[in-house]
Amino acid sequence: MRIATFNVQNMRLRRTDDGVHLTGARDMDEPATEGPAARAVDMIDRRLTAEILAEADADVVGLQEVFDRETLDYFHDRYLLPAGAAPYPHRDCLPGNDGRGFDVALMSRIAPKAVESHATLTPSLLGLDNPSGRNPDEPVFRRDCLSADVGPVTLYICHFKAPYPDPDVAWRARRLEALAVRELIEKRFAGRDDAYWLILGDLNEPGREERSERAIAPLLGGFSVDLVARMPEARQWSYHLEEADLYSRPDAMLASPALASDFPDTKPRFLRRGLGHDTARFDGERLEGVGYHRPHASDHAALVIEFEGL
Repeated sequence: MRIATFNVQNMRLRRTDDGVHLTGARDMDEPATEGPAARAVDMIDRRLTAEILAEADADVVGLQEVFDRETLDYFHDRYLLPAGAAPYPHRDCLPGNDGRGFDVALMSRIAPKAVESHATLTPSLLGLDNPSGRNPDEPVFRRDCLSADVGPVTLYICHFKAPYPDPDVAWRARRLEALAVRELIEKRFAGRDDAYWLILGDLNEPGREERSERAIAPLLGGFSVDLVARMPEARQWSYHLEEADLYSRPDAMLASPALASDFPDTKPRFLRRGLGHDTARFDGERLEGVGYHRPHASDHAALVIEFEGL
């Protein structure tokens, strides 16, 4: 089974007087995002997004920053299939908590079971202590944690709180999200040391932590195995913040001990050919049409892993 995760950067289907189109891989506050010229760049972005996913050729894909199911279906039919990807007949994108509407999503060639959003969970429902100063009725997840059983593996597709505008508040939010994912897994697989599960997605850990402990520490250590750590350290990056020239790897795959133990030599790889040329650390060949910053497939690299025989 081949599994991938990809933050596709603000993918939204829009309807205007000029017709229907997808927004490109761009932040909402970027200038010159309207008009025919901007829309042409948007289309190239999404062609590149599709080409990266076609290159991944994963059986199962977790996506972040997809606006809704309609957006996902449009991208699948109008971009992904023309890029040469085999179809994904099973697609889910359930409403989350992002105020802009960008959710996590699942595409699969294997029929998933028990697909569930956890967007409405609060600390009290999970038996977790609520951080000081936080509304006790506020959902734990800033976006969502989408869980699904796909074949023998249970996936937890996440997109944690970004490390801004207040790094300290954001750290506490990510710590609570990490504790919540751990609680979901421990409740589901209590007493089982043979369970196959995989946490994947954008955990939004910054490249430089001012605290001595990472916000996602509850998911690390003996609880899971960080599969990206099996790669050479110099290649453990998936994101470039140009204004700070900062390379980091918010994109993660954390495997259950049983899954990691049964596949001791299996390691993921990042697909970086869709990143802009401003991401200078990547010196490989890029997809046709990639620009200095844009067009690009996303501001993240995709992450893919194959568990042979699973």
